[in-house]
Amino acid sequence: MYRTEPVECFQTLMLVRPDQQQIYVEQSGNPAGIPVLMCHGGPGGGSSPFQRTLFDPKRYRIILFDQRGCGHSTPFASLANNTTADLLGDMEAIRQHLGIQQWVVAGGSWGSTLALAYAEQFPEHCLGLILRGIFLARPEDIDWLYRPGGGASQLFPDYFADFLAPVALMPGLDVLVAYQQLLQHTDEQIKTEAAKAWSLWEARVATLLPNPLMRQGAIEAESAVPLARIENHYFLHHCFLAPNQLLRDLPKVLHLPCYIVHGRYDIVCKMENAWTLAQHWPGSVLKIVHDAGHSASESGISRSLYEVSVLLADRLSSAGTHS
Repeated sequence: MYRTEPVECFQTLMLVRPDQQQIYVEQSGNPAGIPVLMCHGGPGGGSSPFQRTLFDPKRYRIILFDQRGCGHSTPFASLANNTTADLLGDMEAIRQHLGIQQWVVAGGSWGSTLALAYAEQFPEHCLGLILRGIFLARPEDIDWLYRPGGGASQLFPDYFADFLAPVALMPGLDVLVAYQQLLQHTDEQIKTEAAKAWSLWEARVATLLPNPLMRQGAIEAESAVPLARIENHYFLHHCFLAPNQLLRDLPKVLHLPCYIVHGRYDIVCKMENAWTLAQHWPGSVLKIVHDAGHSASESGISRSLYEVSVLLADRLSSAGTHS
């Protein structure tokens, strides 16, 4: 049964990479349990104690990390050496540092992208996947949320107008390019205000019903600036992935168990993403949450994630993959 009690860490560390990036890593749950690496969203969103509660702490060794430039990782909000390949390298370095042979990779939103990309590159080190709010990083998935005419802009035209307001006086520029100029501006106030508008747009459409706390958090500079800068950086570069890479490379992971959780009314990442992934992955299990949008904090999503983590633990134990 899903529990909401806090799960305490038993270890935190800063992993220093060859390029001097410092990656925050934490462990909680059972040190002898099934290792699971949780990839947070964004990119640039940072991990949170809430993510520890999505797994049974008696059965899982829960590993969270902050991706480059966000959370406790440093340098803060940096775009230098910040690509998908860099993040995959960090994940593999974490595995090696912790002495783990195989683990479950999990993630939500952008975290689902990163978890899937990791599994496709290192399938031999994966026990299975738990993915939420699927983002396949195709051009149409980015257009859906950020460009005029995309589906999200038509469902929430009032909120989208607020999102466009900071770039209204930059005609002729693509929305993401215009935002890039603001988010990389030397004037801290210009950069921060643009970051708040970017972050608020996402927060406003992330839940089925309005969530005032999420919206308030979205306009706090310490969270808005890394989220907006790093998301904009990745989306302008097509997430540093080849066209349709995630679906193209699926044959490498089709032998692994995969559980997919997606909100029926997800506006940030349209449900077609999850449906398409499940159709291309015959052995996967797709759980559609009918009373939720995108955010893992919605009760139906968090409960479903916990439930599928139990199912995967049972499956791995019965198969003798992890006693």
